[in-house]
Amino acid sequence: MSRVLVPLAEGFEEIEAINIIDVLRRGDIEVLIASLDEKREVKGAHNVVVMAEMEMADVDVSSLDMIVLPGGWGGTVALRDDANVQRILKEMDAEGKNIGAICAAPLALHTAGVLKHNYTCYPTIEEQIREDGYMGEEAMVVEDANVMTSRGPATAICFGLQIVKKLKGEQKYSEVKSALLANYCD
Repeated sequence: MSRVLVPLAEGFEEIEAINIIDVLRRGDIEVLIASLDEKREVKGAHNVVVMAEMEMADVDVSSLDMIVLPGGWGGTVALRDDANVQRILKEMDAEGKNIGAICAAPLALHTAGVLKHNYTCYPTIEEQIREDGYMGEEAMVVEDANVMTSRGPATAICFGLQIVKKLKGEQKYSEVKSALLANYCD
């Protein structure tokens, strides 16, 4: 079974995190929800609290197929500044493992030096990353080598579906997309 790590930091964007976790689990992908520290309750940007299952310090990178970072400005800054997140991103990239980020979170990938040339993110965040390679509204999800990025809350389901396609194949992607009535994700 494919295994994906979703780290949550205070101020994460709830729509993105929950949609990604839900869509991946519907696609028969094991999702590990981790907090940055020993505190398991993580409060999102809109005061929704999500219970993490583990902390980042306990993550075994060798067991992961992908890491996916939800956005939200406060959460992104914390992910960008967290030594464990940055270390895991670098390790996974060095091994050619899959990396994903949505909304503001590609900034954390940029800080780690793992963001590839072509990417997308929440509008204006590209100003803190780089204009070159920024795809903007050209696509809801941009994939370049082992890195997949997406724009924001409204693209979270489509982002999750693209991860399902990458890890589980076209058939599982089609099944989950159909069950979600997500034809707009084509």
